Amino acid sequence: MGRLYLVATPIGNLEDVTLRALRVLGEVDWVLAEDTRRTRVLLEQHGVRAQMKSLHAHNEASRVEAVLEALERGEEVALVSDAGTPLLSDPGQRLVIAAVEAGHEVVSVPGASAPLAALSVAGLSADAFSFVGFLPRKAGARQRRIEELRDRPETLIFFESPQRVGDTLALLAEEMGDRPACLARELTKLHEEVVRGTLGELAQRFEVPPRGEITLVVAGAPPPSPPSAQVVDRAIRERLAAGASARDAASQVAASLGTPRSRVYARVLALRGDDPGT
Repeated sequence: MGRLYLVATPIGNLEDVTLRALRVLGEVDWVLAEDTRRTRVLLEQHGVRAQMKSLHAHNEASRVEAVLEALERGEEVALVSDAGTPLLSDPGQRLVIAAVEAGHEVVSVPGASAPLAALSVAGLSADAFSFVGFLPRKAGARQRRIEELRDRPETLIFFESPQRVGDTLALLAEEMGDRPACLARELTKLHEEVVRGTLGELAQRFEVPPRGEITLVVAGAPPPSPPSAQVVDRAIRERLAAGASARDAASQVAASLGTPRSRVYARVLALRGDDPGT
């Protein structure tokens, strides 16, 4: 059986490639590249010779069968995208799924990644995050996707085009609130720029479309504020007036307000003047 390597390539600076990646690209039988001209520049920079074939969004379906046949012959094939880690908003997923289903070994050769590079410098939480990629272009689908993401607590990472980024920032600020964010532009390249601020501030700054590739990192939704004592007391009295026991009232109020049951139960007892055995 053959082996399919998924090889990460630089997202800008051609020095950001691993020694292992260069070795694999020089040893495989052929390299599948999203743009063979761009990949050739990288390989020539490091003195690597490789037989290349294209695999991009328009020919992936037709290329899969030929790759599977090569893998069946025991050949080794490497897949690279124009920049960064393959499959992240890039072609290749159909090929990987087909190779896995056919029982071939699929090996990751990790390296540069724009989402992780942007996250690392954003100054936002990296404990938990979701890579969203590009938002839908159509307004309705775009709005629905943002609504789906609005209450997610983890940090969100987007790709966006320079022409749309100003409008996207404004829409995110409107739908998600003016939360902290970071716009990373042209990462690792000559004109790299990392701008931090709120969504609203970034929307104003980038009303005029910038140049280059953009990764946007947005803070997750803040935790909901706990209900006030007045709200809790009112809810308790309503449950008690409806005939609920102290324990049932505490359970119902805790569930409806998202408040710890033990605290609500203590407040039920205080309002009723009962002892804990009630």
